[in-house]
Amino acid sequence: MLWIKTIPEMRDLVARWRKNGESVGLVPTMGFFHQGHLALMKKARQENEEVVVSLFVNPTQFGPGEDFEQYPRNRERDEKLAEEAGVDVVFNPAAVEMYDREFQTFVDLTELPQGLCGAARPGHFRGVATVVTKLFNIVQPERAYFGEKDAQQLRVIKRMAVDLNIPVDIRAVPTVREEDGLAMSSRNTYLSPEERQAALVLSKSLFFAKAQVETGERNSERLKEKMKELITGEPLVSLEYLEIRASDTLRPVSIIAEEVLIALAARAGKTRLIDNITINPEGRR
Repeated sequence: MLWIKTIPEMRDLVARWRKNGESVGLVPTMGFFHQGHLALMKKARQENEEVVVSLFVNPTQFGPGEDFEQYPRNRERDEKLAEEAGVDVVFNPAAVEMYDREFQTFVDLTELPQGLCGAARPGHFRGVATVVTKLFNIVQPERAYFGEKDAQQLRVIKRMAVDLNIPVDIRAVPTVREEDGLAMSSRNTYLSPEERQAALVLSKSLFFAKAQVETGERNSERLKEKMKELITGEPLVSLEYLEIRASDTLRPVSIIAEEVLIALAARAGKTRLIDNITINPEGRR
């Protein structure tokens, strides 16, 4: 497995692959890999002749007071896991390699970043869309892989690729959970044992909502109130948002008549966690 740190070197390698007619899959990450990341890598390995994993803690998607400096990093561990997953290249540029001192161009969507995580993290999705556009331009993959756990991010990137005519197939991979239901996240390492146990209320509330819809509940506000009652019963968890949105557009819905995304963000102690579930009222995934 190669470890590449510069854009010219990455582009030269991609050019050689292209000359040989090889397909390329890209898995954009910020590192500190867990089973969710590995699921993306394994899917990319199945579908492409060459697999690139970008490992870049992107400063432009962190706001003031967020955990950019504290974000977990472990190169040796990540390198071992990526190699075991069959990755061909880890692209690990420095911040100055991606953003020189004169950098001034950003990709900014108008509607999809509004609300949900975008409300609490202004500028976050501008940073995400910008860095992913840059990665697409550098690696030029046929396919790129993203987790369904980051539901708003996934939709932002899909829309961006369509709007900017970027010829990449965005592949969504289901959320990977611990055995007890907690969605895997690099930030789970911040949790104390008590906070981690308390955080289980988030996935429990989503599974509860799914069961409610399956038994006939269609009123969004009523369903949200039931979920909030469950979550607020856990004193170590504070809810940031809980929303029921149309799955494709992320627009609010009052009656669940089509596939919806139920998304939430909360803090367990000081750690911000997100989770979601997609539900079709007709029972189709």
